[in-house]
Amino acid sequence: MTRPDDDLRRARALARALDTAIGIPGTRLRIGLDPILGLIPGGGDAVGALLSGYIVLIATRRGVPAPVIWRMLGNIGVDTLFGSVPILGDLFDVAYKSNIKNVELLERHAAQPAAVERNSRRLGYAVIALLALFLALVVVGGVLVARLVWRALT
Repeated sequence: MTRPDDDLRRARALARALDTAIGIPGTRLRIGLDPILGLIPGGGDAVGALLSGYIVLIATRRGVPAPVIWRMLGNIGVDTLFGSVPILGDLFDVAYKSNIKNVELLERHAAQPAAVERNSRRLGYAVIALLALFLALVVVGGVLVARLVWRALT
């Protein structure tokens, strides 16, 4: 039988391995396997995302509510999406550290579940609002471009 403390210990260890395992001499910068995996073309970032999913699995086994799980998945999504951009994405991977963020969310949820769920819910609403605004701007921009093209053709 796995104890909850064991799950949290494994999540921390995985987050360290993926995000901060190796110190860069002469700097305060630390990297992990995630940016190194991102150097593998055609799937390195996907492998990193799958490994990151283990932390989310631990969170679900611990009964973490859906808004917090979605926030964790969002962290992994941002890391995977931006990390898959050649060269710049690898630099992003070094800085973003989604796994450390997710373990911190898991630990904060254990200490203050209501506050973390409320903040995650608010962040979710803000992201949805920003996406809706972005979609509206794309639609308005598309209509304006269509009008310009129509006028140019007639």
